[in-house]
Amino acid sequence: MAEINMPEKPDNAEELEKMGVNALVDALHDNTDPIARQYAAYLLGKAKNPRAIQPLVEALGDFDKSVREQAMLALSSIGKAAIEPLTEAMKEPQWETRYRAAEALGKIADEKAVKPLIQALKDNRDHVRYMAAKGLRAIRHSDTIEPMVILLKDENRYVRIMAVRALGAIGGKNVKTALNKALESENDEKVKEAIAEALK
Repeated sequence: MAEINMPEKPDNAEELEKMGVNALVDALHDNTDPIARQYAAYLLGKAKNPRAIQPLVEALGDFDKSVREQAMLALSSIGKAAIEPLTEAMKEPQWETRYRAAEALGKIADEKAVKPLIQALKDNRDHVRYMAAKGLRAIRHSDTIEPMVILLKDENRYVRIMAVRALGAIGGKNVKTALNKALESENDEKVKEAIAEALK
């Protein structure tokens, strides 16, 4: 059975599979073929070696989307040890890096990921705010209610929808009050539907 996160195999897959962590890190960094870089990221994730964390974090800024995604999956499979480096990555100027770092933190879904993700709810890029809200939806931490309520007024409808879903996942009296209030002032039909669903 194929593994869920397994990417397409490059021509030099066998060669990569025989490599140790250091050689894979070099391949992730220097190989000109994005499929090979993607596969190196996948193998580093499987190895779960702490030495792979920083190079994988750097790969979140790769110019190839598939490599960024694979690095994110690899870091989320490494788990808790990656939280601190991912938190640092949330300060990177490139929004794609912050977006993938937020995604990995959400997938790790550990209590330690809550703080950086709450911070990311204020990111100037809507993609990042969306991904932070999605990650916090999985963690369901009560500390996220207040910052998430602020997002109900976000300019981006998809960010608002994700904030609604995250609040709905947490639930409780305060959430109901905030969602009812948001429903009164919301004009977007899709957001209204999400609020109605969350209030059920």
